[in-house]
Amino acid sequence: MRLIPPAYVKPYVRRGAKNDAADAAAICEAVTRPNMRFVPIKSVENQGFLMLHRARGLLVRQRTMTACAVRAHFAEFGIIVGQGRQRVDGLVDLLDDEELTLPAYARIALAVLVNQLKELDRQVEAIQRELVQIQRVNPMAKLLSSIPGIGPITATALAATVPDATMFRSGREFAAWLGLTHKQNSTGGKDRLGRITKQGDSYLRHLLVIGARNVVRYPKARSRVGGVWIEALLERPRPMVVAVAVANKLARIVWAMMTTGEFYRPKLAA
Repeated sequence: MRLIPPAYVKPYVRRGAKNDAADAAAICEAVTRPNMRFVPIKSVENQGFLMLHRARGLLVRQRTMTACAVRAHFAEFGIIVGQGRQRVDGLVDLLDDEELTLPAYARIALAVLVNQLKELDRQVEAIQRELVQIQRVNPMAKLLSSIPGIGPITATALAATVPDATMFRSGREFAAWLGLTHKQNSTGGKDRLGRITKQGDSYLRHLLVIGARNVVRYPKARSRVGGVWIEALLERPRPMVVAVAVANKLARIVWAMMTTGEFYRPKLAA
């Protein structure tokens, strides 16, 4: 059995014919292409790992929405703070102050939101503890955790989503599958590279970019990945571009380690 992404089958559907027979003919045509990319079949255990990640992502989004609502409701009464979770925690502590003049109904509404925020924190932390336990016993996740910028959450997500990295011919193919390579609009022998494609698994790409931002931020982590190269990139005025470039490099390192089974070897200073 082989699984094909629908986007790869769509170009083979005949124009003006959208029915089961046309779709079946397009699938039969697509599966015979020599360079067709197939989706790896995940085990039941890996599907369970990914379900934990999906649940955590949903809870994190709900927590962000609740925190923004608390900050906005306080702002209606002239209590304004900047963005950031730590500032919202300060508002939560302020709600217990009896000297704070707030209407009774406003206190009830804010107390409900604050309780929901605390419950979401507890649920997110419980899932993260479970992911850490999985990372400790999963050989591939433990292997990937040796890379700077990749923690238990990213390592378990990569191990569950990519059960067989040999389906990619190179690290660049793996980075392209994650949408971390540039769009090409080349013609007439001239290479034109644009923004990254942002195709593929957006969750893995998001985790790698977050890890790359931490690598860029701390000098010790930069020196382990390639300090001179990153320092040269940081001379540009756009730090996010540097983070995406480092995420591309991390993706290629991940592919190399998943295919060889070797632990990460820090890049030595010249």
